[in-house]
Amino acid sequence: VQLQASGGGLVQTGGCLRLSCTASVRTFSSRTLAWFRQAPGREREFVTSIRWSGPTRYSDSVKGRFMISRDNAKNTVYLLMNNLRPEDTAVYYCAAVGDLYYQGSGSSSSEYDYWGQGTQVTVSS
Repeated sequence: VQLQASGGGLVQTGGCLRLSCTASVRTFSSRTLAWFRQAPGREREFVTSIRWSGPTRYSDSVKGRFMISRDNAKNTVYLLMNNLRPEDTAVYYCAAVGDLYYQGSGSSSSEYDYWGQGTQVTVSS
Protein backbone atom coordinates (compact mmCIF):
# COMPACT_ATOMS: atom_id res chain seq x y z
CA VAL A 1 0.00 0.00 0.00
CA GLN A 2 1.37 3.37 -0.98
CA LEU A 3 -0.12 6.65 0.20
CA GLN A 4 0.46 9.97 -1.49
CA ALA A 5 -0.52 13.12 0.38
CA SER A 6 -0.91 16.55 -1.12
CA GLY A 7 -2.56 19.91 -0.55
CA GLY A 8 -0.39 21.49 2.10
CA GLY A 9 0.78 25.07 1.95
CA LEU A 10 1.00 28.43 3.65
CA VAL A 11 -2.20 30.05 4.88
CA GLN A 12 -3.11 32.89 7.20
CA THR A 13 -4.83 32.46 10.53
CA GLY A 14 -8.50 31.79 9.95
CA GLY A 15 -7.92 30.38 6.50
CA CYS A 16 -8.64 26.93 5.17
CA LEU A 17 -6.93 24.13 3.31
CA ARG A 18 -7.94 20.75 1.99
CA LEU A 19 -5.48 17.91 2.12
CA SER A 20 -5.81 14.82 -0.06
CA CYS A 21 -4.29 11.39 0.25
CA THR A 22 -4.58 8.81 -2.49
CA ALA A 23 -3.84 5.15 -1.89
CA SER A 24 -2.67 2.57 -4.36
CA VAL A 25 -4.64 -0.40 -3.07
CA ARG A 26 -7.76 -2.23 -4.23
CA THR A 27 -9.02 -2.78 -0.68
CA PHE A 28 -9.20 0.95 0.12
CA SER A 29 -12.88 0.86 1.06
CA SER A 30 -12.22 -1.81 3.69
CA ARG A 31 -9.59 0.17 5.60
CA THR A 32 -9.59 2.60 8.46
CA LEU A 33 -7.71 5.76 7.52
CA ALA A 34 -6.38 8.67 9.51
CA TRP A 35 -4.50 11.91 9.54
CA PHE A 36 -1.73 12.61 12.03
CA ARG A 37 0.50 15.62 12.36
CA GLN A 38 3.91 16.42 13.74
CA ALA A 39 5.12 19.87 14.67
CA PRO A 40 8.83 20.66 15.10
CA GLY A 41 10.14 19.30 18.38
CA ARG A 42 6.93 17.48 19.16
CA GLU A 43 5.69 13.94 18.85
CA ARG A 44 3.36 12.85 16.11
CA GLU A 45 -0.23 13.34 17.23
CA PHE A 46 -3.59 12.03 16.14
CA VAL A 47 -5.81 14.45 14.24
CA THR A 48 -8.72 12.43 12.88
CA SER A 49 -9.72 9.03 11.59
CA ILE A 50 -12.46 7.51 9.49
CA ARG A 51 -13.35 3.87 9.77
CA TRP A 52 -14.06 1.64 6.82
CA SER A 53 -17.71 1.65 7.96
CA GLY A 54 -17.90 5.44 8.08
CA PRO A 55 -17.67 6.67 11.70
CA THR A 56 -15.19 9.41 12.36
CA ARG A 57 -13.14 10.49 15.33
CA TYR A 58 -11.41 13.81 16.01
CA SER A 59 -8.91 15.13 18.48
CA ASP A 60 -10.28 17.80 20.78
CA SER A 61 -7.94 20.39 19.29
CA VAL A 62 -9.51 20.16 15.83
CA LYS A 63 -13.07 19.13 16.60
CA GLY A 64 -15.51 21.50 14.94
CA ARG A 65 -12.87 22.92 12.60
CA PHE A 66 -11.58 19.93 10.63
CA MET A 67 -13.53 17.33 8.71
CA ILE A 68 -12.33 14.01 7.33
CA SER A 69 -14.04 12.34 4.42
CA ARG A 70 -13.34 9.59 1.94
CA ASP A 71 -14.15 8.82 -1.66
CA ASN A 72 -13.76 5.09 -2.11
CA ALA A 73 -14.26 5.34 -5.86
CA LYS A 74 -11.14 7.52 -6.02
CA ASN A 75 -9.17 5.72 -3.30
CA THR A 76 -8.79 9.09 -1.63
CA VAL A 77 -9.20 10.44 1.87
CA TYR A 78 -9.56 14.17 2.47
CA LEU A 79 -8.95 16.51 5.36
CA LEU A 80 -10.79 19.81 5.18
CA MET A 81 -9.27 22.25 7.64
CA ASN A 82 -11.17 25.41 8.50
CA ASN A 83 -10.40 28.30 10.82
CA LEU A 84 -6.75 27.39 10.89
CA ARG A 85 -4.56 28.54 13.76
CA PRO A 86 -0.79 28.94 14.08
CA GLU A 87 -0.75 25.91 16.39
CA ASP A 88 -2.02 23.79 13.48
CA THR A 89 1.34 24.28 11.79
CA ALA A 90 2.86 20.84 11.25
CA VAL A 91 3.66 18.14 8.74
CA TYR A 92 0.46 16.21 8.14
CA TYR A 93 0.59 12.50 7.45
CA CYS A 94 -2.11 10.20 6.17
CA ALA A 95 -2.13 6.63 7.34
CA ALA A 96 -3.94 3.36 6.71
CA VAL A 97 -4.50 0.36 8.93
CA GLY A 98 -3.14 -2.92 7.63
CA ASP A 99 -6.05 -5.09 8.75
CA LEU A 100 -9.24 -5.02 6.74
CA TYR A 101 -12.48 -4.19 8.57
CA TYR A 102 -10.45 -3.03 11.55
CA GLN A 103 -12.44 -2.67 14.78
CA GLY A 104 -9.98 -0.68 16.87
CA SER A 105 -10.29 2.95 17.90
CA GLY A 106 -7.93 4.21 15.22
CA SER A 107 -6.56 7.02 17.35
CA SER A 108 -3.07 5.67 18.00
CA SER A 109 -0.23 5.79 15.51
CA SER A 110 0.73 2.25 16.50
CA GLU A 111 -2.47 0.97 14.87
CA TYR A 112 -1.39 2.10 11.43
CA ASP A 113 0.83 0.13 9.08
CA TYR A 114 1.07 2.40 6.07
CA TRP A 115 2.04 6.06 5.98
CA GLY A 116 2.20 8.78 3.40
CA GLN A 117 5.20 11.01 2.97
CA GLY A 118 3.69 14.01 4.74
CA THR A 119 2.65 17.43 3.55
CA GLN A 120 3.61 20.69 5.24
CA VAL A 121 0.91 23.01 6.57
CA THR A 122 2.04 26.41 7.81
CA VAL A 123 -0.36 28.87 9.38
CA SER A 124 0.91 32.41 9.76
CA SER A 125 -0.32 34.70 12.49
